[in-house]
Amino acid sequence: MKLITAIIQPDRLDHVREALIQADITRITVTRVTGHGRQEDIEYYRGQKIAPNLIPKVRLDIAVNDQFVDITVDTIVKAARHDVGEIGDGKIFITPMEQCVRIRTNERGGSAI
Repeated sequence: MKLITAIIQPDRLDHVREALIQADITRITVTRVTGHGRQEDIEYYRGQKIAPNLIPKVRLDIAVNDQFVDITVDTIVKAARHDVGEIGDGKIFITPMEQCVRIRTNERGGSAI
């Protein structure tokens, strides 16, 4: 089991959700977040560092069984990316997930996803 976390542009959320549904990836958590990456350089004013502005983003958390990792990542990349790819299109993080528990039934493991 893996937890796929994607940080994407807010204007790409509908495209990504629709693409994931078409790929039969239907369980998703969406959170509005802010942050900055390479698109915001650290600037200096009178010798002092000025923190970059925080940019609105959307965080997607998707728990999948191992056989769904590649299709999920490929789908997000294709749907989240602007035409030729732009700075700020986002990032995807894939982390091992030790356990999943469905609260309603106490079912555990991959079948609980």
